Amino acid sequence: MTVEKFENEINTLKKFYKIYCEDKHKEQEDIKEIILYKEKYFELDLHLCNECLKDIRYSIEKLQTCVHEIKPRCRNCPNPCYEKTQWKKTAKVMKYGGIKLGLSSIKNKVLKIFK
Repeated sequence: MTVEKFENEINTLKKFYKIYCEDKHKEQEDIKEIILYKEKYFELDLHLCNECLKDIRYSIEKLQTCVHEIKPRCRNCPNPCYEKTQWKKTAKVMKYGGIKLGLSSIKNKVLKIFK
C-alpha cells in the first residue's frame, strides 16, 4: 500500500477510535505514538483509554504488515490477518464512529439551512 493510503488509514482509525472512546470510556490519556512505514515516520497524538490504545495499536500493526499493494476493505480481504474477536471489536468501533460522523454531518447541514 502506498504511504499516502497508509496515512489515510491511520488517520481514519484515529478519528473513529477517538469518537468511540470519548463516548464509551472514561480515563483517557494523551499518548504520542511514532509509527514507521516504508521509511516514513508518522506521529499520532491520541487521546484514548488503555483498552482502545491496545486495539488501535493492533490495527496499525496489521496495516503495517498488510501484504496487499492495493489494500481491500478488511471485510472483503481474501486472506484476513485480524483475529476474529479483534476484527469484531474493530468493526464495532468503525460502525459506531461512522454512524456518529454521518449524523453530525447531517446535523451541520440542517443547522446551516436555518442560519
